[in-house]
Amino acid sequence: MEFTGGGRLEVRITSADVGKRVSVRYVTETASAGGGFTDAVGVLTSWEDAVLLITRKSGESVRIAESSLVAGKAVPPAPARRRGPSATFPELARATARAWRPVESEALGEWTLRAADGFTRRANSALPLGDPGMPVADALAHVRAWYAARGLPAYVQTATGAEGTQELLCAALDRHGWLREVSAEVRIGALAAVGDLDADVSAVRLSRTVDEPWLRRYQRLGEPGPAVHSVLTSGPSVWFATVAGTEEVPAAIGRCVVDGRWAGFMAVEVDPALRRRGLATSVMTALARQALDEGASAAWLQVEAANDGARALYDGMGFAPHHHYHHYRWAEA
Repeated sequence: MEFTGGGRLEVRITSADVGKRVSVRYVTETASAGGGFTDAVGVLTSWEDAVLLITRKSGESVRIAESSLVAGKAVPPAPARRRGPSATFPELARATARAWRPVESEALGEWTLRAADGFTRRANSALPLGDPGMPVADALAHVRAWYAARGLPAYVQTATGAEGTQELLCAALDRHGWLREVSAEVRIGALAAVGDLDADVSAVRLSRTVDEPWLRRYQRLGEPGPAVHSVLTSGPSVWFATVAGTEEVPAAIGRCVVDGRWAGFMAVEVDPALRRRGLATSVMTALARQALDEGASAAWLQVEAANDGARALYDGMGFAPHHHYHHYRWAEA
């Protein structure tokens, strides 16, 4: 990381660079106790009261005192991925939203307010993909009121880490008292690579409908209700995969939504006692082959950052991170 100009370290950024991707070097708080310098790369989301706020691609925010800056410069957006499908953030965000539709929705400018009786954050959060048509503070107040009227906690879904994502909105949510609760990666990969895996798909049954045994394996179900079936069966072309188990509970399940060139994989779950036997791979391979038959060529999925086992599985299938998404909850006083 080169910061020098004429052999000297230079700070080449100012508050006018808010909104740009920057790279900075600064003195750590432990420098006086033998520490030194550290670097941060991300979007400069604010520079107020002699403090910089930089949001990394993971959504983590770093606060840096202006007095501790040693060097800094604006840098170009992160380079595009060189393998697998290409995708812009808006395209992928809309595809993922179509695969998990709410029971009720309402437009707020270019934001979408979504509700499904509380079943999953994704179906019960505001999706801000543009201008709400009013100042952000007013839009957030509207979001809070809309969810309060439905007896639901207020959530906003945001994204970081790709060109066109919402680091500035994340910083605004933080300033206005919203808490980041959950973060996950959105990954993409070539669909053919999944369909070509050497997996035993003979035991995988595909269906257009979700049945009671499938729901018994689904860990996110909670209390069943009408919204569950509505959300799970929503999407342009929905498939459910089941591997039979015992006592009317499947050994493994999965869900795939085919939408043009995209196939989205969700709810891939395996009986804990039967993990590491290739069941998840079999489920995804069977679903991928069905999606390929329908003309899809690219795949996406979402995985929580702390789920090391799933991330390792998807690494082996060729999925790479595209961006991170986050759910912010209004922290009521």
